[in-house]
Amino acid sequence: MMVKTKLAALMLAATTAAAIAGVNPLENVAENDVADDVDLQALHVDRPVVDAVFVLDTTGSMSGLIETAKDKIWSIASTMASAQPSPRIRIGLVAYRDRGDDYVVKTVELSENLDAVYAELMQFQAGGGGDGPESVNAALDAAVNQLNWSEQQQAYRVVFLVGDAPPHMDYQDEKQYPEIVAEARSKGIVINAIQCGNMVETAAPWTQIAGLGGGMFFQVEQAGGAVAYSTPYDSDLATLATRLDETRLYYGSEAEQSAMADKVAAARSIDAMASEEARARRGVFNLSGAGRVNKLGHKELVSDYAAGDVDLDSLDEAELPAAIGSLEKPEQKAFLDELVAERAEVESEMQALAKARAEFIARKVKEEGGAEDSLDHKLYEAISRQSVSAGLEYEDGPAY
Repeated sequence: MMVKTKLAALMLAATTAAAIAGVNPLENVAENDVADDVDLQALHVDRPVVDAVFVLDTTGSMSGLIETAKDKIWSIASTMASAQPSPRIRIGLVAYRDRGDDYVVKTVELSENLDAVYAELMQFQAGGGGDGPESVNAALDAAVNQLNWSEQQQAYRVVFLVGDAPPHMDYQDEKQYPEIVAEARSKGIVINAIQCGNMVETAAPWTQIAGLGGGMFFQVEQAGGAVAYSTPYDSDLATLATRLDETRLYYGSEAEQSAMADKVAAARSIDAMASEEARARRGVFNLSGAGRVNKLGHKELVSDYAAGDVDLDSLDEAELPAAIGSLEKPEQKAFLDELVAERAEVESEMQALAKARAEFIARKVKEEGGAEDSLDHKLYEAISRQSVSAGLEYEDGPAY
């Protein structure tokens, strides 16, 4: 099809240009996302917000949990997205180790562009540690006080602290968790504590952090204990999700198109690095109402053209994507009409596969006696209870 050929050529040209220039297309993703989120906040102030930050111990003993997070973050996002009314979903990350390791804390800002967040998560690797307590206090402080939490009134702000070792309480030059948790409560942030494994020294501070933070404490196996089935539908869903990505075209100023080029680069890195199952879960999330921003980003021409929200005649050639900028207006419209039709076809196929996948997993869970002890159910329990104050209602159980 002509559309696919031109899009493939466009993507190849963009990637080649970045490589020749020596530019890492993901390098400024987080910064651009924050700017984009400001615009999105203005557009969606009528929808509740779910701001969720995962504070992850990335020392050597946490390798299994980190891999679980890479596979499951899209299911968790789909769980959060299943509320009524449909919320905006923003996720942020804090990785921590300890003094003397390669780093103490790394942060990834809260963003609705989950592709960019996920691309950062894919870089997380387990390493260091091995000497008992870790820099939990520094990580919590970064999560509570350094990230771009929403100031919207109708918002569920939550931290999930995930680790297996207790905090260092002997670092006298840093705030300790009682003070940090009090700051979180003053900002309307709930803190949940998830202990991986059964280290005796961890249970008491984790329980206290959750109690002071208005959250829940729960213990899971070292690798997380999540439900992570492969299904016969994952391969097709992953392929269709990529095809859906390839229908996107961005317009606007040079800065706006550059920010969305970074978004495309993040999606391409997911295709290259993520498991087939994770790519399928991403596709399912992108079909949800809350997944629309992650799926499309900002100033996406195909959706705006289909909705009648943009007048092609009013746009300069420089504001149009390179794929159609040099075409005559009738050709531009024909090109976009083909993309609109292709997107509708792909999304219809994905919806059918997503339904079949959900039914397959529901049968597997039932056959194995339910999944009440899984990480998925424990996260769902916390989210459904704690988000009531933001006007959100959850009824469908966790997504897998």
